[in-house]
Amino acid sequence: MKNKGINLGILLLISSNIFFQAQSKKNLTLSEAIDLGIKNSKSLKIDEAKIEEATANLLEAKNRQLPDLKISGTYMYMPIKPNVNIKLPGMGGGAGPEVNQVMFGSANLSYPIFAGGRIKYGIESAKYLVEASKLSSENDKISVAYNVAQAYNNMFKASQAIKLLEESLSASEKRDQSFIKLEDNGVIARNDRLKAQLQTSNIEVQLLEAHNNYDIANINMDLLLGLADNTEIEIDPNYIEDQNLQDDNYYLTEAFKNRKDKQALEYQQKAAMLGTKAAKAENLPTIALTGGYVAADIPEVLTVTNAVNFGVGVQYNLANIWKKNSSLGKSLAVEKQLEASSELLNDHITLDVKKDIQNEKLAYRKIDVYQRAVEQANENFRITKNKFDNGLATMTELLDADTAKLAAQVNLINSKADATLAHKKLLQTTGNY
Repeated sequence: MKNKGINLGILLLISSNIFFQAQSKKNLTLSEAIDLGIKNSKSLKIDEAKIEEATANLLEAKNRQLPDLKISGTYMYMPIKPNVNIKLPGMGGGAGPEVNQVMFGSANLSYPIFAGGRIKYGIESAKYLVEASKLSSENDKISVAYNVAQAYNNMFKASQAIKLLEESLSASEKRDQSFIKLEDNGVIARNDRLKAQLQTSNIEVQLLEAHNNYDIANINMDLLLGLADNTEIEIDPNYIEDQNLQDDNYYLTEAFKNRKDKQALEYQQKAAMLGTKAAKAENLPTIALTGGYVAADIPEVLTVTNAVNFGVGVQYNLANIWKKNSSLGKSLAVEKQLEASSELLNDHITLDVKKDIQNEKLAYRKIDVYQRAVEQANENFRITKNKFDNGLATMTELLDADTAKLAAQVNLINSKADATLAHKKLLQTTGNY
């Protein structure tokens, strides 16, 4: 019965790893994984397109300060003879010449010399929005880096769980073999031996679940890093390392200095202020230098060439006198929204930093607690094992002590991984990765 259970467990382990048999393996440190994640992030590609859009808007704003040159030409053929009656002083009325075609061409040049600052403000505003787009992209990079760190952390915990469970399963199987001999010699009851084998089966199930968790985490990591979804990632065993912890004020200062979303919002506010100036300029006239050339030809009637002209054009919308400037109202409202958003973001930054500091401190306190728990569990198992060997403890007590030891070891390694991730989260909140 036991051999069938072991064989079934082996088959399940093999089947759960069939997917990875044909895989290529890739060793990755956390920093390498983050670099890959940023390089292949689909969300960052969207950000790149947004930067290109903002850059195009800047080019459009710059184009407004350049002259406009428009050329037009017209040719008309008239299949039906038109009625032409020329009435000019000194000429008698009467039928005019026969006209069946008309050609007309013109070129017009306009160069803006004054627009109330709208062109200038539009260019400066567009520049600020380009910078805001770039900073938003940088902020998203930090988020991508933390998402990769989370996935990497999950893979590390799953791999360490597999390692501990494999060691525990090996020890449990050896113990089962010893208990079979003890049962055969009448030292222990069959029920005790079955309890031990049941625990071995439970460990097998836990190991299967750990392998499954690792495989799922591996697939998730492949997708995050833009790798082929059959790539098996080897986690750096030195992922857990001591962090260089700083005092609370250091992290707050770093956050307000480095947060890219805060900097992006500041550029948006500058752009909005310029938008308000441009809206005010709508009440001012526009002045432009103008020039043109006209040529026309009506056979047997009129020919015009070298009709060159230049001058100054002024345009002013008189409706501005009685219409309220809605663009100005919208721009002022945007300024108020951004100012309130900035204040709210400052509160969020302070809260997030202090919360992450507390979470990091809690994570490192848990390490100390779980470290003591491992020492206590090991000592408890040693004492219980000695008692069992001398007939002073039951099989249930021995197995419970072994389970507690395994749980303490898993909790310790998980707490160390979580502390590393908590530090990464704090770095993300301060605008670093």
